[in-house]
Amino acid sequence: MSRLRLKYVHSFVDHDGRPRHYFRRKGYKPTSLSGVYGSEEFMAAYHVALDAVSLPIEIGAKKRSSPGSLSAAIAAYYGSLEFRVLTGGTPAKRRAILETFRDQHGDKPVRLLPRLFITRELAKMKPHSARNWLKAVRALMQFCVAHEMIAADPTLGIKTKVPKSDGHHTWTDDEIREFSEFHPLGTKAHLALALGLYTVQRRGDVVRIGRQHIRDGVLHVTQEKTRKSLALPVRPELRAAIDATPIGHLTFLVTKTGKSYGANDFSEQFRKWCDDARLPRRCTFHGLRKAGCRRLAEAGCSANEIAAWSGQSLREVERYTRAADQARLARNALARAAMVKKGAA
Repeated sequence: MSRLRLKYVHSFVDHDGRPRHYFRRKGYKPTSLSGVYGSEEFMAAYHVALDAVSLPIEIGAKKRSSPGSLSAAIAAYYGSLEFRVLTGGTPAKRRAILETFRDQHGDKPVRLLPRLFITRELAKMKPHSARNWLKAVRALMQFCVAHEMIAADPTLGIKTKVPKSDGHHTWTDDEIREFSEFHPLGTKAHLALALGLYTVQRRGDVVRIGRQHIRDGVLHVTQEKTRKSLALPVRPELRAAIDATPIGHLTFLVTKTGKSYGANDFSEQFRKWCDDARLPRRCTFHGLRKAGCRRLAEAGCSANEIAAWSGQSLREVERYTRAADQARLARNALARAAMVKKGAA
């Protein structure tokens, strides 16, 4: 399967077997691109690089922003604690949006930014883009209010309507079986599947899990995104995968050279494992987290019990229990209908 070829992007595999991607253009500063090639995070970083090098870099020259301008506010936001505490792919996505905003309107005084301007900008966008744009600009405006650059937040009260979506595809039992048949017990790929399915944790947390996190049969995880501390009993299926697979010293999942995976590098490797098993592109590692929650719901676990495993909010978890309850009620209805038919006969 051929992948999208992007101008100025150079890719290679380093000595640890990790894919690396750089934005390189003659006469311009090379830029490392984060995320899986072609992913939303990667494309956000790519477009930031395009915007950042739209003019040649002159030796000793610095990009300056006029005091009080939108450009100066964005530059200050990048250096703030509010921006630096962002995790995952959020910083790259937010920077991509704000750099475009900066290129288009950076010379304007931020204190005079009207609410009508925000609503008109949103009206030009598709729903999902509008939601992401509003999140980024709202965070910037809240920073400006906190630091007295503006008197009031012009995004306050503005909402966007986004079409309902279930997000990442939830793996089906057939897809899980197909992956397991191609990557049997004892392979690194099977261990990765088991970690995702039976811990129901995010990619960034799974790649950090090692033997030191298991004590007396309980896996102790502090989630990178939420900082929640979880104590999860190690399920028999996961224990079997750990015992059957050669693992690293600090983390269970390691590269060919024995180094721990970075989250983005692991995503590329997991995509390859899925491709090898001929699974569709919709099958991602995050979908295993959703499949694990689905299975817990189908086993009769309450929303509170699933939240205790996943670290998610009750609102997020209720989707799984509603779907499981609907399926269970449908089966019960079918069974009753069969009994009525049998009695009538």
